[in-house]
This record gives sequence, structure tokens and C-alpha cells, in this order.
Amino acid sequence: MDIPDFINDLMVRYDLGGRSKVPVVTVLRLHGVIGGGGVGRGGLNLAALEPSIKKAFSKRARAVCLLVNSPGGSPVQSAQITAYIRHLSQEKKIPVFAFAEDVAASGGYWLSLAADEIYADPMSIVGSIGVISAGFGFQGLMERIGVERRVHTQGDHKSLLDPFKPEDPDDVKRLMDIQADMHQQFIEAVKQRRGERLVAGDDTAFNGDIWTGARALELGLVDGLGDMRTIIRRKYGPDVRFLTVRRPMSWLERRLGRPLSSSSLNAETVSGGWASDLIAAVEERALWARFGL
Repeated sequence: MDIPDFINDLMVRYDLGGRSKVPVVTVLRLHGVIGGGGVGRGGLNLAALEPSIKKAFSKRARAVCLLVNSPGGSPVQSAQITAYIRHLSQEKKIPVFAFAEDVAASGGYWLSLAADEIYADPMSIVGSIGVISAGFGFQGLMERIGVERRVHTQGDHKSLLDPFKPEDPDDVKRLMDIQADMHQQFIEAVKQRRGERLVAGDDTAFNGDIWTGARALELGLVDGLGDMRTIIRRKYGPDVRFLTVRRPMSWLERRLGRPLSSSSLNAETVSGGWASDLIAAVEERALWARFGL
């Protein structure tokens, strides 16, 4: 990198000066399960991503690219991250383009809705516009192992869906009602952002199914097929420069000298709460496994 390029990168990173003569496009990677991160996990959530998102919308940026690779997760964080990106895009008048990598499903597709245009690889997995809740039933286990469980609550529904009790049909109905409300909000977000580009009927688009990127294009869930560099160079010219905005590392990551992920869980990095982090890592693995990854 020569001196002018180095200076230009510094000006973009620290939001100095006006627009660059050479088109600069910032790149923000949204990779992983959406939600809070534990000791060994780096979940996608607004609190963690906000500094990086702000930095991506530098005065010198012509556009922001989102590289999305997520099987979903928290609907609340999906909606909040998307809303924040849309807010900055409108405030700064900087267009946003999303590129689905392996998976942009469920909350991962919701994140893609932050973009003005969505692209995918022909083999990307796209869709899963629905809501899911999964758990385990352990009724009878405590008795078998000789442990007495004691639960005291105030409020008739405080122990809703207790995994150590037989499933209650009333509890299931309450959960289904909540899921229906969330699903409807997801549907409204898709319809608002995709508008007339969405050609699939509701029964097809919103039944929780998944499609390849090629099929998603036919349904109107994405705007085109291709990789980021090819498409952005087509839009902004061959001289466009890409600047990746990296997510700040946590204190523990800086001490270890590398980012943490679920694969980082071990005795050296996890000193407390290992059981909950291990369960969360299994749940995260299950989310990816739903899409063959």
C-alpha cells in the first residue's frame, strides 16, 4: 500500500474529511448466531456491533456492504441491528448492499433487509421466514436420579414451559400465540423492505421454507446473484477500494490475541459459567446444522 492509499484508509477509518475521489466502499461482516455472546461466544447484537456500524458509515464511504452469514437467532436483535443500519443509511444518504454467503436465513435474512439491494451466491441458503422454539422435556428424570426439585412462584404462569413438568397444552398455546405475533412482524418487515420486488405469494414466502440463492431470486427475496467485488465494481468502477471494518475485540480476546468463537471453549478460556456456555455452543451448532453446515 502506497502513502496516498494509507492516508486515505486512515481518513475513512477515522471519518476525516469529505468524500474520496477514489470510490471507497466499506465492508461489514455479519457472521454468526444473532443474540448475546457468552464467555466464549461472539453473538451478533447491537451493543457489540454499534461501533463497527458507525465506522462503516464514514463520510468518505460511497456505499456499505454487509457480508451476511447467519442462521438466525434473536428476533429482537435482528430487528434492532437492521433498524440501526437503516437509520444511518438514511441519515448519511449512503446506500447499503447485502451479500448472502453460506446462509442468510431466519434472522440472517432479516439482517439482509437492512440493505437497499440483496445479492446471493446461486448456492447460498436463503429464507426461513418463520419463528421456531425448541427445548427438551426432563419430566421423570429427577425422580430417577433421586433429586427433589423445589420451585416456588408468584403468578400462575411464571413456570411456563417448565422442562421438568409434563407439557401443558395451555402453555403451548401461549407460546404459539407469541410466535404468531413475532412471525407477523417478520412478515411485515419483509413486505415493507422488498415491496413489489417480492413476487412469491404469502403461502410460499412466509412458510419457513429455505431456498438456494437462485430460487430466492425467482421469488423476489434477493435482487441478483454474484459476489461482492464483481457487483460493486460494476456499480462503482474498477478502481473502487474496499475497506473492511473489523469488530472491536473484547478484553478477553485482546488478552488471548485472537477472536473467540464457540470453538474456543476450553478449560483455559472458560473460567466460569462453563455449563451455560457449553449448552449455548451446542445450540449454536444446532442452528448451523439445520442448514447442513
